[in-house]
Amino acid sequence: MTQPKILVARAVFPEVIARLEQHFVVESNQLDDNWTKAQFIQKLQGKQGVFTTGGDRIDAEVLAACPGLKICANMSVGYNNFDVDAMTQAGVTATNAPDVLTETTADFGFALLMATARRMTESEHYLRAGKWSKWSFDMFAGSDIHGSTLGILGMGRIGQGIARRGAHGFGMKVIYHNRSRLSAELETDCKATYVGKEELLKTADHVMLVLPYSPASHHTIGAAELSLMKPTATLVNIARGGIVDDAALASALAARRIAAAGLDVFEGEPKVHPDLLTIPNVVLTPHIASATIPTRLAMANLAADNLIAVLTGKKPLTPLN
Repeated sequence: MTQPKILVARAVFPEVIARLEQHFVVESNQLDDNWTKAQFIQKLQGKQGVFTTGGDRIDAEVLAACPGLKICANMSVGYNNFDVDAMTQAGVTATNAPDVLTETTADFGFALLMATARRMTESEHYLRAGKWSKWSFDMFAGSDIHGSTLGILGMGRIGQGIARRGAHGFGMKVIYHNRSRLSAELETDCKATYVGKEELLKTADHVMLVLPYSPASHHTIGAAELSLMKPTATLVNIARGGIVDDAALASALAARRIAAAGLDVFEGEPKVHPDLLTIPNVVLTPHIASATIPTRLAMANLAADNLIAVLTGKKPLTPLN
C-alpha cells in the first residue's frame, strides 16, 4: 500500500521526523525556510497531512487549493492560525497540542512576572552598559510579588497553574476573570476568587493574560483597560499577540501610567512594535513560554501522534473539530 504523504512545515526534532518516516512519505522543512503563502500551497500539493506551528496559516484559500488534505496537526496549543470552521466545512481534521505544555508555560509566566516586577532586564542592561558605580537605596526598586494581588484573565489549565504558584508559593491573593466561572472545587484548589474584568483591572497589583485569541478577544487590553490599572501595576502577556493593543501599551508604559510590562507575544510577530523596543520598563521575550526541550519534544510528538492516528484510520487524540 502506498504511504500517505505529509508536509512538516517547520524544522522540528530529527527523532520526530524519523518517527513520521516510519508511517509516511515526509517532506520536511528542516532548513526552516520562511515560505510565502503561494510556496506553502505548492508544497502541500499531493499531501494528505501537514504538521504546522502557530505561524502556518490554514484558511479557506489554502484548503481550496489542497483538496487532498485530511489533517492539519498544530504543534502548539494555540490555533488562531487555523480557520477551524473552514476546515470543518472542507472535511479536514484540525488538532492542537494541549496539556503537555501547561506546567512549563505556567513556570515561564511566573518567571516573566517576577522579572517584570523586579525590573531584572532593566537592571541588567544598566549593569552591562557599565553604569553601575555605586549602590543606592532606591536603585531599580520594583514591586513585591509575595502578598500582592494577582489578577488572571483567562483561567484555563495554564491560568490555574499560575494561580496555584501565586497562591500556594508566594501567598498572593488571586482573583480571576474568565468566560465561565470555575467549579467551587477548582477555585478552592487555586485559592482564586472570581471577579468582573473591570474590578480585576482596578484591583490587581499584577495582571496576567492567559486567554486564547479570537476575534472576540482582540485588544482585550487597550487604552481604556490600561487606564483602569494602578500606576504601580504590572501587565504580563503570555497568551497571544493581538490580545493587547501594543501601541496603546507602549504609550502607557512611556507615560508611566502603569509601572511595567512583560511580553512573550506580540501583534504581527516576529515583528515588534518599535516603541516597545525603546522603553526601559518592559521585559521582552520571543514567544518562548513553552521552550524547554522536554516540553517542545512532547508537543511535537503529540502533533505526530495526531497525524499518525488520522492517516491510519483512527481518531485524533486532541481534535479541534
